[in-house]
Amino acid sequence: MSVQVATVKLADMELKEAVRERPAEAPPVLAATVSPAEPDNCPGIPAPSQPVKGAPASAMKRSDPAQRPREGGEGAGSPEGAVSEAPRTVKKQIQFADQKREFNKRPTKIGRRSLSRSISQSSTDSYSSDSSDDETSPRDKQQKNSKGSGDFCVKNIKQAEFGRREIEIAEQEMPALMALRKRAQGEKPLSGAKIVGCTHITAQTAVLIETLGALGAQCRWAACNIYSTLNEVAAALAESGFPVFSWKGESEDDFWWCIDRCVNVEGWQPNMILDDGGDLTHWIYKKYPNMFKKIKGIVEESVTGVHRLYQLSKAGKLCVPAMNVNDSVTKQKFDNLYCCRESILDGLKRTTDMMFGGKQVVVCGYGEVGKGCCAALKAMGSIVYVTEIDPICALQACMDGFRLVKLNEVIRQVDIVITCTGNKNVVTREHLDRMKNGCIVCNMGHSNTEIDVASLRTPELTWERVRSQVDHVIWPDGKRIVLLAEGRLLNLSCSTVPTFVLSITATTQALALIELYNAPEGRYKQDVYLLPKKMDEYVASLHLPTFDAHLTELSDEQAKYLGLNKNGPFKPNYYRY
Repeated sequence: MSVQVATVKLADMELKEAVRERPAEAPPVLAATVSPAEPDNCPGIPAPSQPVKGAPASAMKRSDPAQRPREGGEGAGSPEGAVSEAPRTVKKQIQFADQKREFNKRPTKIGRRSLSRSISQSSTDSYSSDSSDDETSPRDKQQKNSKGSGDFCVKNIKQAEFGRREIEIAEQEMPALMALRKRAQGEKPLSGAKIVGCTHITAQTAVLIETLGALGAQCRWAACNIYSTLNEVAAALAESGFPVFSWKGESEDDFWWCIDRCVNVEGWQPNMILDDGGDLTHWIYKKYPNMFKKIKGIVEESVTGVHRLYQLSKAGKLCVPAMNVNDSVTKQKFDNLYCCRESILDGLKRTTDMMFGGKQVVVCGYGEVGKGCCAALKAMGSIVYVTEIDPICALQACMDGFRLVKLNEVIRQVDIVITCTGNKNVVTREHLDRMKNGCIVCNMGHSNTEIDVASLRTPELTWERVRSQVDHVIWPDGKRIVLLAEGRLLNLSCSTVPTFVLSITATTQALALIELYNAPEGRYKQDVYLLPKKMDEYVASLHLPTFDAHLTELSDEQAKYLGLNKNGPFKPNYYRY
């Protein structure tokens, strides 16, 4: 033990001596161990290469690889070759740093990926996202599944086996959909239905799609978000025979092309629409309006999409009945609240490794999504501010212990800005200019309109990719903000969401499709409808056995006293849970 201690002390003395003898113009020995393009590993401790406020724009550029020292050899650390006299431990560190730089500067098939990507790969990337260096667009590939069908477009059909495993895991946490599949499979209530869908393509959505297929429907599917698709899940669906057109990292042109491939098919026309955000509905109205002659109904699950439907209805342009799933109790009070309460932390932690305790956060919007985000961050010790336009929601925020502010009042001091309003330009360029260095900006709403990302794509600002879905936007003075998912939906773009909660929403969607498809003519007019209360209660009841929960039953006398049916519905439509 004493020999080891003596050896360590001797190495320290040699290291100090080597540093003392280094020429003045040579950089410090350990500075070579930090790549200029790498993000800080420890918040608050600036890396040697991190630009400081007031630094010239040239400080933000990466160093020229040709000017970097080569691996090994004399003079690896400086032109003077002083490192060659340093102890072996220091030399190994420098070699490792050079190896990392060599890794970063390799030009092999990087395509659109930034060279500044972190060496430590984010855990948000699934097997499919970065397991292959193939940057060929799926649109340029000729792929077929094991049955010989090529009616799909996914990243890599060979990933189907991995996707199937993820779907099987999701099935275990989606009891209501599995129960619905088992109960209604014999009846085939969707026999003859041709459903075109545009939603997030995840393992949970795959369980919904396969349930619709088991109930008799034919389905064609595209993604409603260019970043939320799990490539291996899309491959598994394609392998099972479902025409899926989606992959993670689509361009805007790819996005609309995929939707068009779902809709514009020779010999096949949809008669039902399942939408998330309204893009699919908008595309059919714009390109194929005659299709609505055979479409029986639309089921929409997002705030953005529902808003579009009400606009169409108000203008007298809604051609078919539409079911507003977003405002159903089972969507609002479970998916929007509980799902976001858990996934906001997951998304932020995976992308930024942020510690929440003591951080100042402003949440824009105190609807059900905002409530979930605020509750989670408060529980982690964050100081949370809320902005609101609705006095009722604002009063709820105050009663829940949050300080209600205008965004301008706190924008200079907060560490994290989260939008969840469903509106546009909630965070403007003026707000972005005033943010502190290192502020994290993200969106929990469906659409990418809440943060004015377009205003950041100007010549004076530098974009630097840190890792998947994480970008530094750098100002000329060296200030930088951390933008997540380019302003798109954080949780489904950068992390995962709780499967059980999505089971509630997916079951509601399936029942809404069954209701609209089988409704007798005249029951629903060309308008937007909420789900019947009885249907909401049925969805909730299907999930109770998971918790070994036992409902109390009304006696005949109690039911008569309340004026209720013993089997429900137990609340009037105007009741607010």
